[in-house]
Amino acid sequence: MSAPRKKLKKKLKKTHTKTQTKKQTSKVSSVLAVRLNGRFSLHIQADGSIAATLGAYSASLGQFSAAAMDRARHLTTGLPLASFAGKSALARQVQVLVHRLAQNGLLEYRLSSPRGETDVVVIEPQIPEYWPQPAKLGNGDTIVLSRFAYLRRRGNEMVLESPRAGALFRIGDPAIAATLATLSRPQKISTLRRQSASLNLDLLGLLLDSRILLKLDAKGGDGLRPNEGDGDLVLWDFHDLMFHTRSTEGRHANLLGGTYANASAVAPLPAVRPHWPGKKIDLGKFSAREPISPFANLLRERHSIRDFDDEHPLTLAELAQFLETSARVLSEWRSEANFDGGPEVAYSTRPYPAAGSAYELELYLAVSNCEGLVRGFYHYDAGGHALTEIDASPQQLQALSTAAVFAMDASGPPQVLITIAARFGRISWKYSSIAYSLILRDVGALIQTFYLAATDMGLGGCAIGISNIDLFAKMTKLEFHVEGPVGQFALGRPRKAPAAG
Repeated sequence: MSAPRKKLKKKLKKTHTKTQTKKQTSKVSSVLAVRLNGRFSLHIQADGSIAATLGAYSASLGQFSAAAMDRARHLTTGLPLASFAGKSALARQVQVLVHRLAQNGLLEYRLSSPRGETDVVVIEPQIPEYWPQPAKLGNGDTIVLSRFAYLRRRGNEMVLESPRAGALFRIGDPAIAATLATLSRPQKISTLRRQSASLNLDLLGLLLDSRILLKLDAKGGDGLRPNEGDGDLVLWDFHDLMFHTRSTEGRHANLLGGTYANASAVAPLPAVRPHWPGKKIDLGKFSAREPISPFANLLRERHSIRDFDDEHPLTLAELAQFLETSARVLSEWRSEANFDGGPEVAYSTRPYPAAGSAYELELYLAVSNCEGLVRGFYHYDAGGHALTEIDASPQQLQALSTAAVFAMDASGPPQVLITIAARFGRISWKYSSIAYSLILRDVGALIQTFYLAATDMGLGGCAIGISNIDLFAKMTKLEFHVEGPVGQFALGRPRKAPAAG
């Protein structure tokens, strides 16, 4: 073979190899589309109005042009986000419709192959504000899985989620699990591209936007606890943050509360446990005879009151007495931490018990009807025995009050709604693994103290089992993992029962 032909063949081979490598490492394109949650259906009327329905539930979405309604029909299968990203009148109408659907929790998003044949993932929003915005990634970026991310089975699906994320990801491609496994350690994008020809940068960008993945900075880092990107998260164990976000409202879309989810599978347990076999010791003969002590009588009189007398509301003086009796700081003291070289730690004493004398609980009062106190949102300064008003909107106060009415199944709002929040770092600084469980124990002790103080004063109260951590974060401007609600208590003057006869 002549020298020129050898050179040409070598050049062609080199070009072919470069092209092949480029194909192997090229970004896999995909389509991000929005579609109606499968449980809902759209009803389009002749007058241009659109409503989303699920059984008896209906959400009106407004009136739209014929072109917008025609485009809306594609929401049942998937409408690419790029199709309404422009500034035309039609695009703006479709944007309005889609965002209204999103605010009502009626949408999901699908990331599919270019031909739309298969779903790579389906994204289920967990908060109304979620909107998919893939973060940009370059070959030089290093990413790693958040330590709060987890992959689990849900029915016949695999879902990837995190208590920090605004959405969960239903996995449609098994290869994604293998990629995620490699991201348990920091990986460069360039390395991932060499390892996988099917690498989907759009998906990685969405996971990064949802904080399921983290991007490590140029200074390095191993992606472990101190490098999570938020100093306050260092204090959280995985199971504690997951339990906090999944047992409250605001950061997930799961059913919550008295849903009777297991009624069809399991019979209700008896109110009183069946007795153990064996010899019994009757304690009745040792019990105190009448009259019982004032404290014992107080315990027996305690009960939940959900309806309040708004014609004769609680007074500011009564509220002050209630807070002083149940929650005021009685004394403060300091002690060295119980380990070598530990710092001196400040402590306080209050009327209720608390784990390790941490007293991590704070009280926030949504006042609807209290004589002598303006309607608003207040923080109780337990050390100074004072109220400080917090700038919350009327809409936020209404949302807080409405949720309490629904949770209590009451006829009207509480005169004062006390949100019990926790400064999580105050207790997790010392305790590992059991920090959140200790907080809940402290909440139980404080709520019982509230009940007894209210009963003793002739007031009414009711513990509430659900609180919205996202709403509280918006009202206080505090990150949900720094300080957030762990309980609520409704307080007011009881409504008198109508006279018999």
